[in-house]
Amino acid sequence: MPREQGRKVVASNRKARHDYAILDTYEAGMVLTGTEVKSLRAGRASLVDAFGHENQGEIFLHGMHIPEYTQGTWTNHEPRRTRKLLLKREEISKLMGKLRDDGVTLVPLQVYFHNGYAKVELGLAKGKKAYDKRQDLAARDAAKEINRAMGRRSKGMD
Repeated sequence: MPREQGRKVVASNRKARHDYAILDTYEAGMVLTGTEVKSLRAGRASLVDAFGHENQGEIFLHGMHIPEYTQGTWTNHEPRRTRKLLLKREEISKLMGKLRDDGVTLVPLQVYFHNGYAKVELGLAKGKKAYDKRQDLAARDAAKEINRAMGRRSKGMD
């Protein structure tokens, strides 16, 4: 059977971009069991409350929920187990240096399949304050209003 081509998004963490300012992004592979991959291919995963953490020179993903595979037997996986992330040594050392900064965390942004391999997009993030969130919402609303006005003007409605 030929391998899938392209990128198929399984789960997105939209709230992460609202709650955090993303400083940098990384792509990492995941160490998964067979039933986890089958459950992901069925489009079932949740990144709510998930975060990345360094332990003994390796990066792990905690709190990601992949439900049990429905046709799985006794070989099924634990839904919220800790999963090891596959990164290059230079990326890990760079990440560990940045994670030591105060207020910086590692947040998963997306889980997807890239050319048949399960990947996770990680964001090096700094938490936003409430007023930052309000400013972002106001800027987004202003941009929408400008686009609407431009559209009306180009149609000759104004």
